[in-house]
Amino acid sequence: MGDCILKEVKNRLTPEVKYQKRIAFYGQRLEIITQHVNRLSNFRLFTFLAGVVLALILYLNQKPFWAKGIVFITLACFIALVIWHQSWKRKQRYLQVLRENYDQALKRITGEWKSFTDQGQDFEDPEHPYADDLDIFGTSSLYQWISTAKTYRGREKLKLALTELPESCAAIRQKQAAILELAGTMAWRQRFTAEAMLAKRPLTSPGTIINWAKTYDSTYLRREILLAARALPLITLTFLMLYFWKQTVSFWYPLIGLMFQAGILLLGKQRGKSLNAVYTFKEGIRIYEKMLERFEKRSFKADYLQNLKKSLLDRDGRAAFEQIRELSRLADLIANRGNAMFLVVNVLTLWDLQCMISLEAWKEKSGRSFEVWVDTIGELEALCSLAIAAADHPEWCLPVLTSEKTGVRALKIGHPLLENPVCNDLSISNESGILLITGSNMSGKSTLLRTIGINLVMAYAGVPVCAQEFGCSLFRLFSCMRVRDNLGENVSSFYAELLRIKQIVEASKQDAEVFFLLDEIFKGTNSEDRHAGAKILIRQLSKAGAMGLVSTHDLELGDLERENHRKIRNYHFREYYKDNQILFDYKLRPGVSTTRNAMYLIKMAGIDGDE
Repeated sequence: MGDCILKEVKNRLTPEVKYQKRIAFYGQRLEIITQHVNRLSNFRLFTFLAGVVLALILYLNQKPFWAKGIVFITLACFIALVIWHQSWKRKQRYLQVLRENYDQALKRITGEWKSFTDQGQDFEDPEHPYADDLDIFGTSSLYQWISTAKTYRGREKLKLALTELPESCAAIRQKQAAILELAGTMAWRQRFTAEAMLAKRPLTSPGTIINWAKTYDSTYLRREILLAARALPLITLTFLMLYFWKQTVSFWYPLIGLMFQAGILLLGKQRGKSLNAVYTFKEGIRIYEKMLERFEKRSFKADYLQNLKKSLLDRDGRAAFEQIRELSRLADLIANRGNAMFLVVNVLTLWDLQCMISLEAWKEKSGRSFEVWVDTIGELEALCSLAIAAADHPEWCLPVLTSEKTGVRALKIGHPLLENPVCNDLSISNESGILLITGSNMSGKSTLLRTIGINLVMAYAGVPVCAQEFGCSLFRLFSCMRVRDNLGENVSSFYAELLRIKQIVEASKQDAEVFFLLDEIFKGTNSEDRHAGAKILIRQLSKAGAMGLVSTHDLELGDLERENHRKIRNYHFREYYKDNQILFDYKLRPGVSTTRNAMYLIKMAGIDGDE
């Protein structure tokens, strides 16, 4: 009974309170472990100094046997303490990362996420149909807000989720179920992300290691090579032992064996490059292993997550993390090549050849799956990032998507990146496919367009949206809002706008499933041409069956509502004045705007029209 009550209380906790409790919990644990680390460090130093002093005293007192014993014991204890100390240091680092993760999660809730370093700026593309206009990447962007991806493929997968239209509504619904399930696994998500954050250096593109894993040299898998690699060291070591034990055995026998084995090693210069490559990938391999283990050892209900897990199994049903652990162990063995005694061990045992045989055998059996593993990790990182919206905002709604062209319907929709956004109701359907938004400066027209656009992006990514209710069709999304000139290519802002509009028009001719967001179209030309061009464009898009929103200061465009049998609907924002100040309520209202504020704002800027 008590457990049930505790569970109910936990479920009532807000995300902010949950994060605060976790930060406090890991802070306390970190303090305790840090004390252990410091004590071990001091004890290790004390053990070393005490052993040296005691051994020296015994040696000076003519007790060399006891002095040697103390040296041996001190060395053994010191090595054990070093290993123990490193183990506690790893725990300390892991807890630090976990606390940092929860601290970052709290910053998202409190609006401090704009300080996050990963803004996805390397994904910015002015040519993309909507990413630049809707702040998908860059400063104060959707990517900066939700991204917890740390691997190269994870960041790429998140980018694709935010910029590419899914194949079908069914695919989106599968992702929705996976994202909602992950949203309820706060602790697991943080630990999964922490594994990638333990890397000493940023995880770069895995292309090189993927190509390395796919290609193997079948020569090392031939039976005669395997037999020789196992038998030659055994024969040479046998002759070497016999030489020391029996005077009848000539030293030429082990010497010839060693010379022959050294010759084999000298012939394989390319072998050294392959082995060194594995050592280079060692840290990345270890990170992938730990992340896969986190995923494969946990049960999930969502079909999307279950299918991801099934794709990791090999033909014998072995888990991916077990296979990659074998590669990780091989990398540890290869790491010994830098040891001072390695040359002797290498010649005696044909160590390089043994490692190459094991590596080629691993690549032959598991190498082709390595790319699937890395992609799966990336997909999971993207899903965990997207799950943040559902976890941190349980009040948001899950979009209802339909393959039929029904439009967009939203109740109490707001901009997800704004703190305490003003919410509006909005409906775009076959009867009213284009909304013409008028209003004075700073009244909220552009924000409304971005609100609809970014929520559509989130809906197509499978994420809950900032609305009380939200339903939409599957559209190809286009925008023309933040158009810039390009001096390098000799393109003016007006011409750049024309190119973007041309892209939208051509898309509407090819496919009626187009949704557009146009902000102050043709603003780079005179008012007469702007008015005429805007009319022609809106009529053409309406005739093609495209849907969308157009914001404008051109109030005369409101006449289009009467001309097009209400397929074009007028809405507006307005301002009001109080205590000689201009104020906005950012509420969307039907009809054309009846107010203007440009001259008032000009005077506020210190420009007096009477002078």
